[in-house]
Amino acid sequence: MSSAKFDVVGLGNAIVDVLSRADDAFLAQHGIAKDAMSLIEEPRAEFLTAHALNPVITSGGSGANTIAGLASFGASAGYIGRIADDDLGHQFMREMMASGVPFHTRPLTDGPATARSIIFVTDDGHRSMNTFLGASVLFSKDDVDAAMIRDGSILYLEGYLFDKDEAKAAFVYAAEIAKAAGRKVAITLSDSFCVDRHRAGFRQLVRGYADIVFANEAELKSLYETDDFEAALGALHAECAVAAVTRSEKGSVVFGDGAPIAVPAEQVARVIDTTGAGDQYAAGFLFGIARGLPLATCARLGHIAAAEVISHFGPRPEQSYKALAEKAGIFA
Repeated sequence: MSSAKFDVVGLGNAIVDVLSRADDAFLAQHGIAKDAMSLIEEPRAEFLTAHALNPVITSGGSGANTIAGLASFGASAGYIGRIADDDLGHQFMREMMASGVPFHTRPLTDGPATARSIIFVTDDGHRSMNTFLGASVLFSKDDVDAAMIRDGSILYLEGYLFDKDEAKAAFVYAAEIAKAAGRKVAITLSDSFCVDRHRAGFRQLVRGYADIVFANEAELKSLYETDDFEAALGALHAECAVAAVTRSEKGSVVFGDGAPIAVPAEQVARVIDTTGAGDQYAAGFLFGIARGLPLATCARLGHIAAAEVISHFGPRPEQSYKALAEKAGIFA
């Protein structure tokens, strides 16, 4: 295996987030599922954007958030995703490049707008996502940057991209390129509703391609169709080499060659917005893996990143993760 230019290369949806405060009554009034991701069409996206109160508009997308988090740790990372040639697309490209992440996927000049996710955050910190996938899923094998994938030690695949057949084919194609180059493949399940829609495909990916799997407790239980966490964890352990399963305030459970390890969450004075918590946990964990750190330390880095991002509005770091890790006594 040749040396790598990038620690991690991410492939996923390129989305701009529109974040707004809301209460439970607002969610009920507008038929918004709390603490879940719902797919919507462009007219609904326009309607919800118009009704968002004092929105904060910032680049997002689960996989892109993770890649931005990796850059904050000091990792070298690249990203592959589809935008449209419009204002939101240009914002996404500018903000990825500003974080030190190369982003060269050609913009779509004819078709739907750049994807956006209108996210309503309630006072308990939970986020309810309403996602118009737009240009992001008009992504095919032709858009896969094979050279960038071969240049990355780890390919990180975002499960949300699995919602369109052409994008799904590109997802598998990218994994095959990485495997042929001797690289590791990491997959995040993204959302329990996403797992419900594509359970068979995700099971195939986990068994056939994944070296590292990320999931939260609900996604894991959905994947193996059980309410028994330990049973689901055992099933995952039988099918992949390394996994990290987050459990909100309970922390996470990680495993590699040995028995699963429970790692506590970092303490947070106040939860402001949980958007991006899982994404940034993955950033910390992958950074640790890329640096060859023990799994428990990888998980702690994940919790440090997640604690930072839930302490403010928005899905990407406001403080340097590298500085936070060093303050915690972790140098890599």
